[in-house]
Amino acid sequence: MNVSEAVASRMSCRAFLDAPVSGHVVREILDAARRAPSGGNLQPWWVYALGGLPLAELRAKVRQKVMADPRGDGSHEYDIYPPGLGEPYRSRRFKAGEDLYATIGIARDNKAARLLQLAKNYAFYGAPVGLFFYIDRGLGPPQWSDVGMYMQTVMLLARERGLHTCAQEIWSLVPGTVGECVGAPPHLMLFSGMALGYADTAHPINSLRTERAPLEEFAKLAGFEAM
Repeated sequence: MNVSEAVASRMSCRAFLDAPVSGHVVREILDAARRAPSGGNLQPWWVYALGGLPLAELRAKVRQKVMADPRGDGSHEYDIYPPGLGEPYRSRRFKAGEDLYATIGIARDNKAARLLQLAKNYAFYGAPVGLFFYIDRGLGPPQWSDVGMYMQTVMLLARERGLHTCAQEIWSLVPGTVGECVGAPPHLMLFSGMALGYADTAHPINSLRTERAPLEEFAKLAGFEAM
C-alpha cells in the first residue's frame, strides 16, 4: 500500500474485530512513526500502549466512572471544541454526527441511545489495542501540532499493515483514571487516545465516510500554469 492509498483508506473506525494485534506490530508502528516532524526536533510525544489484561482493567475502571454519565468523570484536560464554535465548523461537526448516527439507525431525539453509543469510546470500540498520547504540560500549542503529526503518522503506518484506527480526544475527559492505569507522571497531559485493530467491515457504522470540503474552498494557488 502506497501513501496515497493509506491516506484515502484511513477512516475513523468505530467497530473492530476481536482479532489480536501482536506487540511486535505495535512496536514497529510506534517506532517507525518517530520520523514524524516536530519543530526544533523536540519530539514532544509520549505514548502508552495497552493490550490484553492491562487494557481490560482500564476498560473496567473507566466503565465504573462513566456509567452515570458517558461524557466523562467530571474532569478534563482541555476544551475539545471551543465555546461558541462558528461556521463552517459547527455545520461540519453537526453533519458528521448526524451521518454517523444514521448509519446505525439512531434518531436525533433518542438521547439515551446516542449516549450509549458515545460510551463505546471508552471501550475503544472493541479494539484489541488502546494507545494514549501525552504531551508535557510545559509545552505549548505548536507542540500540540507536533503530537498530531506523530499520531497521523501512526494512523498511516497502521493502514500499511492492514489495520485501522480511531483517534479519540474523548479520553481527555477521564485523565485521572487513565493516568493511574498507565502510570503517567503528573507533568504529562493526556492529549488523546487511539483505538487500533482490524476493522469489522460488515458493521454499518464503518460505512461512514465523512465529507471533505473541495480544495477550492480552503486553498488558493498563485503563480502556477493554468490547469
